[in-house]
Amino acid sequence: MFEPAVREVLEKVVTARLATIDKQGYPHVVPLWFDVEGDDIIIISDRNTRKVDYIALNSKGCFQIGGDETTGPGYLFKGDLTVEPDPDDKWLRQITLRYEPGEKGEKDIDLWRTTLDMIVIRLKVRKVIKVL
Repeated sequence: MFEPAVREVLEKVVTARLATIDKQGYPHVVPLWFDVEGDDIIIISDRNTRKVDYIALNSKGCFQIGGDETTGPGYLFKGDLTVEPDPDDKWLRQITLRYEPGEKGEKDIDLWRTTLDMIVIRLKVRKVIKVL
């Protein structure tokens, strides 16, 4: 599904934004770290956050990356969100070390693994829109 130009943007290590729908029907937008598996966008999160609660109420969401003067062209990804466990902390490790390589990343992995209820949010992308 993702064309080479889209994958190139997704390979950048930048903060992206996830939009879920709150209880009143308004967008709830948060910055986050991510990675990609095939044509799915993978996000790590503490289970005890509003975005996870909102996904349980409405699984539709958007993910946005780039599209400004510092990151260049960007994309909006629309699709369906699911929440799943992260066995063996695979995604916690992979995404954290993508953004914080080395000792800092290892310390955060250890802290989050032991003090938070970390899970994976998966966006099954249905539509990709280029933003400039």
